Amino acid sequence: MQRVLLILICFFIGSIASGQGKFFTKTGSISFFSKTQLEDIDAHNRSVTCVLDTKTGNVQFSVLMKGFEFKKALMQEHFNEDYIESDKYPRAEFKGQIDNNSSIDYSKEAANQVRVKGPLTIHGQTNDLETDGTLTVKEGKIFITCEFKVEIADYKISVAAFAKNKVAKTISVKVSCVLEQLK
Repeated sequence: MQRVLLILICFFIGSIASGQGKFFTKTGSISFFSKTQLEDIDAHNRSVTCVLDTKTGNVQFSVLMKGFEFKKALMQEHFNEDYIESDKYPRAEFKGQIDNNSSIDYSKEAANQVRVKGPLTIHGQTNDLETDGTLTVKEGKIFITCEFKVEIADYKISVAAFAKNKVAKTISVKVSCVLEQLK
């Protein structure tokens, strides 16, 4: 009986220690914007999953493509069926590293400029991404924001001839997440 109790105590202490330094959300936000002379396209997704390990600086984002909401239903339909092919490629993912993680003091409330690098996968294509962002520690939470550009050709997203002048070749993407400590 004492051995079982000792094993349970070790497991409990190990699970607490492994949770320290990891922050998480399921309600992050990603938006993208395409601007052309003919049409602006703006979409938002508020169901982004993000995990950050403050000890290593590893950060991972995952988003279901069908979760993007558009002002026009027809845009959303074209996005999912024709361009992103959401049934075939249901999610986009980023697995990266905060370059300057060792210089961030997660125990102090502060806004920190960060540089993040890693592979971004969209539409079954993976390319390296490097961008700057802000990581703010406040009231026991971590706020992450960044903005970057995506070249649709890099992800083999083809645009129908009738829409070529309505979809920008470069899309602006904004990410915003509030992470809480994983318990």
